[in-house]
Amino acid sequence: MQTRLTRLLGIDRPVIQGGLAHLAYAELAAAVSNAGGLGQVTATFVGEPDWLRREIAKVRALTRKPFGVNFALGRRFTPELLDVVLAERVPVVSVTGGNPEPVLTRLAGSGIATMVLVAGVRQAQKAEGLGASVVIAVGCEGGGHIGRDDTTTLVLVPRVAAAVKVPVVASGGLASGAGLAAALALGAEGIEMGTRFVATQECVAHANYKQALVAARETDTLVIERSLGRPARVLRGSLSERVLALETRGAPPEEILPLVSGQQNVRAAIEGDMDEGFAWAGEGVGLIQDVPPVVELLDRIMAEAEAASQRLADAWSEV
Repeated sequence: MQTRLTRLLGIDRPVIQGGLAHLAYAELAAAVSNAGGLGQVTATFVGEPDWLRREIAKVRALTRKPFGVNFALGRRFTPELLDVVLAERVPVVSVTGGNPEPVLTRLAGSGIATMVLVAGVRQAQKAEGLGASVVIAVGCEGGGHIGRDDTTTLVLVPRVAAAVKVPVVASGGLASGAGLAAALALGAEGIEMGTRFVATQECVAHANYKQALVAARETDTLVIERSLGRPARVLRGSLSERVLALETRGAPPEEILPLVSGQQNVRAAIEGDMDEGFAWAGEGVGLIQDVPPVVELLDRIMAEAEAASQRLADAWSEV
């Protein structure tokens, strides 16, 4: 399947793996890229230039395909990390959270393709104006930090696609080939998946986290951190319900922040303590039924997308 996105990034399948804090390392990124999509390494949750340089070398030892590095701005991001990206000539950089202007300005003219995650039309237009190669439109169904307006992927994607000229990637609640076909019908040129890639064999997430995703229904997520001005969707659990209760009664930030720290996320995602930690997850968990190898997942998604497209063609032939 070829779209403007696949041609721009040099990939075979229009599927991008999300940045996945604490989880997106070389093995997962390389597996996604080898399977025809675009794998990514998370950079700023580690924050050390030498570590990033070594992780890039690991990816290149595992694949010759294009890959990306994701920067979550405001989370231990330093300009020295961009020095590494430029020196290593990383093919793609994605930016989530915060103002992307310093990153896009620094990478301008480098030949590195840039992708910016947005949750609204104005953000998409701003990213395009700053030189972004691609915008990723994430609806409120997505896991992790989402937009403040609760706009769904179904509505946001065509709005953004009509507002910018660069390729648009759909994100939020996507976990299947039918979702890919739907995203293309909405005007996107590919999809980004985060939660679905957690539940794969190559992801370093704890088995308890993966099994929780398989067991969850689409109603088993909730949004926390609204009172902090940074709404985020997580799996329903003891800690996340406690945080939501605190926010509902108007607890001050200093009471909430220790409960939503990166360490609390690591506690669930890496250590497997699903009661005392919290785990990011989008509503797409309702579509996750297994923990396959990445290549099997992408093969399935492409087959499902083709089948969905055929159903549409058959429907039109009956008109």
